[in-house]
Amino acid sequence: MSDDLPPHRAAGAGLAYISADDVDEMTVGDVMHAGVASLPATATVGELRAWFAVSPSRRLAVLTDEGRYAGALTPADVASAASDDGPAIELAREHATLAPDLAAATGRDLVAASEGRRLPVADATGRFVGVLALTTDLQFFACRPAPAPE
Repeated sequence: MSDDLPPHRAAGAGLAYISADDVDEMTVGDVMHAGVASLPATATVGELRAWFAVSPSRRLAVLTDEGRYAGALTPADVASAASDDGPAIELAREHATLAPDLAAATGRDLVAASEGRRLPVADATGRFVGVLALTTDLQFFACRPAPAPE
């Protein structure tokens, strides 16, 4: 991430809020929420319902298979009459993934148009690397940048 960060506001738990308007020359990888926990592709509908119930900020559950993106669900996807013990992956809709090297402004526009204001980020090999998330007011990226390589 550049040393010349755009305006931001402080956040807890290692999060940063970076202005969604001042992202010239930045990429999705610069403003994504890295290190986001994913759920296994074998998770049940009941497990996802419980996961979403923990926090209202949870708007997208990402399913992975050995680290590779397998699908994503929103709370609405598991609000149906589906059985708690059914496989959640069967309810997953096709969610676009964003590439880490995509322009941040393009990512912002795609996220703003998505349900839940969040989209998964996957690298060229399909490995899940984070989530691009916008705040409710669409003014800031809620991000936890990836650690710098050692």
